[in-house]
Amino acid sequence: MTRFDSRRRVSTYTSVWMPTGDETPQPVGGYVGGGIATGSTFLASIEKLTFSSEATSVLSATLTSARYDPSQLANSGVAGYVAGGYDGSYLSGIDKITFPADTKSTLSATLPTARFAAIPFANSGTAGYVAGGGNSGGNLSAIVKLTFSSDAISTISATLTSENRRGAGFANSGVAGYAAGGASDSSGNLTRIDKLTFSSDTKSTLSATLTSGRRNTTGFANSGTAGYLGFGDNDSATVTAVEKVTFSTDTVSSVATLPERNQGAGFANTGTAGYFAGGSSDGGTTAQTEIRKLTFSSDSLSTLSATLTTGRRNTISGFADCGVF
Repeated sequence: MTRFDSRRRVSTYTSVWMPTGDETPQPVGGYVGGGIATGSTFLASIEKLTFSSEATSVLSATLTSARYDPSQLANSGVAGYVAGGYDGSYLSGIDKITFPADTKSTLSATLPTARFAAIPFANSGTAGYVAGGGNSGGNLSAIVKLTFSSDAISTISATLTSENRRGAGFANSGVAGYAAGGASDSSGNLTRIDKLTFSSDTKSTLSATLTSGRRNTTGFANSGTAGYLGFGDNDSATVTAVEKVTFSTDTVSSVATLPERNQGAGFANTGTAGYFAGGSSDGGTTAQTEIRKLTFSSDSLSTLSATLTTGRRNTISGFADCGVF
């Protein structure tokens, strides 16, 4: 086995452990927090899919309150964050899950405006972003930045092209984050993809678009290669295509087809595979437990034998600990 120098930060780790200098495997995996169970019960539980075994478990830690549509993102190798959502009121609080102990704390910093169904993505090692979202006043376009070193919040000057919620977020860590699709009060279901360049926190809009407008979608990334979004619906139908944004060219292609689902979670083991979990069927109240795996080397889908222990919908996003990259 190759020995890694724990003092050196390298671009990508594709194994299931993070470098600690002692070659000790770490329990890295993907997480889904909150959502709604079948019917209308809000959830505070957090589930974990361990990448090495592809087995699911429920953390002893829970969210501060049962909620749906929170924004979930991670500083891989360090901590995951669950921001905002709705628990009967629109929320601004941010819960933090520290890796690998999977313990929860709540930040003193909060989102400047309470919101749910915002679009999250992260520049792992540096900062996470919560873009758009909605509350009783309508949809938002502001982009909030969480600096990982200090767990401090700021609002950057760049905004989404329009107010937007229920879109997919993913990132090419160290380069740029993307907000794809969603729903706008002014423009309906969106095909647009906004791009935030991390070095300057400036926003541009890709000339490439999604093949159809979709909301209630989710995303994840194979950082350094491509971002993916799946699940979702528009005013007439569920959108089943999995779409891929190739980072080197910022072009869009359709690579696979999912069952009819929306409002599910997505997270990825970068370099290996991404996962689509839970959701509902065409906006119904039955929350699904299935987990589907997209293998990055072939862009092919399979269904895990493991399932979520509780069916959950209205999760919008998930987060993952892939080690340090």
